[in-house]
Amino acid sequence: MSELPDINKLAALAAEELKKAADQQALDAFKSRWLGRKGELSQILRGVKDLAPELRREVGMLANQAREKLQTAFDSHKTELERNKVVPLDFDYTLPGRTIPRGAVHVLTQVTDEIVRIFYGMGFEVADGPEIETDYYNFTALNFPPDHPARDMQDTFFIDDEHLLRTHTSPVQIRVFEKRRPPVRILAPGRSYRNEAINARSYCMFHQVEGFYAAPDVSFADLKGVLEAFAEQFFGIEAKLRFRPSFFPFTEPSTEVDLSCLLCGGKGCQLCKYEGWLEILGAGMIDPEVFRAVNYDPERISGFAFGMGIERLAMMKHRIDDIRLLFDNDLRFLAQF
Repeated sequence: MSELPDINKLAALAAEELKKAADQQALDAFKSRWLGRKGELSQILRGVKDLAPELRREVGMLANQAREKLQTAFDSHKTELERNKVVPLDFDYTLPGRTIPRGAVHVLTQVTDEIVRIFYGMGFEVADGPEIETDYYNFTALNFPPDHPARDMQDTFFIDDEHLLRTHTSPVQIRVFEKRRPPVRILAPGRSYRNEAINARSYCMFHQVEGFYAAPDVSFADLKGVLEAFAEQFFGIEAKLRFRPSFFPFTEPSTEVDLSCLLCGGKGCQLCKYEGWLEILGAGMIDPEVFRAVNYDPERISGFAFGMGIERLAMMKHRIDDIRLLFDNDLRFLAQF
């Protein structure tokens, strides 16, 4: 039994040596002497087979316990040394600190929020709808005939025969009308998609705000008043609107509304195609057929609807001459807003 005190004594000696290890070099030396394949505890374990049978079990158990405790203590001591290690810093303390750039709300989101705020002040609520729409909500319920050109693949991104990427936010109008009774005054901002060539004025994905109001005795004069009040608040008192007769399947009568080009002051530029005016929205009185599709009585209820492109409003407000700048994610451009 003379070996038993030796193991305890060696374990205590190793523990004292580990406490004095203050750097990686000392740790490596300790591991080599005590825990390595040729370490003292390993030598004892290899010699167990040469002991008397009555000693092998007890000596082997004590040696293994001592090795496990030393390994645990070694790992803990190594972690503590690494945590407290002082890394020399090589920099000039007199230099000013580095500023961390802050993110900002995208200009299109800023413009959308401002539009919503203005119409909210006029009593409009905000509603939303799915970007993947059915043919019924995007076309049929809005009085588009089966042969209307907008249904053609050249204009619309169809997913299958019944589903498509919505070409406007007008389907929200139908979804709201199905659930609510007049009076209904709603604003529906969101993304829309059309298969158009990308240029300075157009993009295949764009943001639109659909607005509609349905109640007894709503008139075209109400529509003009709402749009003119919006333009004055959004663009300023210098903004001028021009109403032109037009046609949309879901409104009758219909109008297209142009804004005097704020980029060139009406003199003509690339954005307004040198005409001095830029179309910013389409509008009109809601067609009776749309009311019938949602079980409204067109003899008792009238209303108006309008849809405006947020990109064009942003371009006019901030004097941006190319719509592609709004989607390029160039921080040098976006940081201006």
